[in-house]
Amino acid sequence: MARRAGTADLPLHGGRVPAWLAERMTRLGAVICEAIVHHYGRDELLRRLAHPFWFQSFGCVMGMDWHSSGITTSVLGALKRGLQPLSGELGLHVCGGRGKHSRKTPQELAAVGEKVGLDGAALATASRLVAKVDSAAVQDGFELYLHGFIVADDGHWVVVQQGMSDERGQARRYHWLSEGLKSFVEEPHAAIEGQAQGEIVNLTDRRAAASRRGQVEMLEALGPDRIVAEVAALARATQPSPAAEAQPLLPHLIMPAHHDVRPKDVLARRLRGTLAAAAECGPKDFSDLLLAPGVGARTVRALAAVAEAIHGAPYRFSDPARFSLALGGKDRHPFPVPLRVYDQTIQVLKSAVQKAKLGRDEELGALKRLDGQARLLERSASGPTLDEHIAQERRESHRYGGRSVFGWETPPEADSDGRTAQTA
Repeated sequence: MARRAGTADLPLHGGRVPAWLAERMTRLGAVICEAIVHHYGRDELLRRLAHPFWFQSFGCVMGMDWHSSGITTSVLGALKRGLQPLSGELGLHVCGGRGKHSRKTPQELAAVGEKVGLDGAALATASRLVAKVDSAAVQDGFELYLHGFIVADDGHWVVVQQGMSDERGQARRYHWLSEGLKSFVEEPHAAIEGQAQGEIVNLTDRRAAASRRGQVEMLEALGPDRIVAEVAALARATQPSPAAEAQPLLPHLIMPAHHDVRPKDVLARRLRGTLAAAAECGPKDFSDLLLAPGVGARTVRALAAVAEAIHGAPYRFSDPARFSLALGGKDRHPFPVPLRVYDQTIQVLKSAVQKAKLGRDEELGALKRLDGQARLLERSASGPTLDEHIAQERRESHRYGGRSVFGWETPPEADSDGRTAQTA
């Protein structure tokens, strides 16, 4: 996986995650991480967290607002709560957070170091350097307000931190990965999320090495007052050089400002493949997943998206909005969170992971096959349009315990005859 994975625009949203969703995000996020570590190992989970497209998709599949900056805070919070009881088993520790919690990161890292035998002071130094690079060496107009540091027992780590610009109404997320990191000040990022907006001073670019050396030499030779005078003179007189080398463009994910999920936000063939795999293969080939009371085809659809989050290759996450179609969103976009389906999804996945720990991989293997079937079927599957699919989900939302920040979903007027809820 590339160290510099891409960029994205994230609309800056406020508000809080309601307790009924935060608790479920904690459980689902933890069990997805357990499944990834079981299949692919701890380092692969760190690589996923350092991949901006996967990170956004991960938040979407857990029911957060599919396009907003809030995914960063909520995902890191869910992982900090959910992985803490598993730290001894998985060897993973989540430190830091938003605001005052970010400032506690060095102390938390020191405590982790003392507990597992790592150099906590060195980890704390790495944390400070990462924050300094993204707040000072990369001057892009975004003020850091969140810093999450996830470290493994072997000393490998990933940092996810985010800055905001109130003036632009935008957030930018920065990903760091210790794997392959040679220098904190020369092209260290696994990814920088956020569309370029105006001129950015990036002193971590490898082509800025001479500039970094020159600044130190100037400071020693001239002193700060002389440098300020020289800069003022240059600002009045200089013109852009036609020979200046342009900053190379990175692939970037643009998360739009609109709240509704639109056809252009989703790769339709992948969605059709997921729906077809759940409809055609779920009941027939994955009966073990359906043994839990109340689990039905709707839960299998959610499990198909979760399975892709666990097993999908990096290119599969170029349309994070598609993953919001698994369990909806707290703001009712694309549809309310179906809590009965959410709970059944956690139950099935947790059961599969627990059995896999005992050497019984049948259920986890079934989820992997479900993901494979979805990829095969997307080549030929047909089905409803995105708008039709969302409309159907909203009509049936009350049957699955649909809930959003606006409250519980009630039956549509034409469907208020007292019929019992369907199997989720």
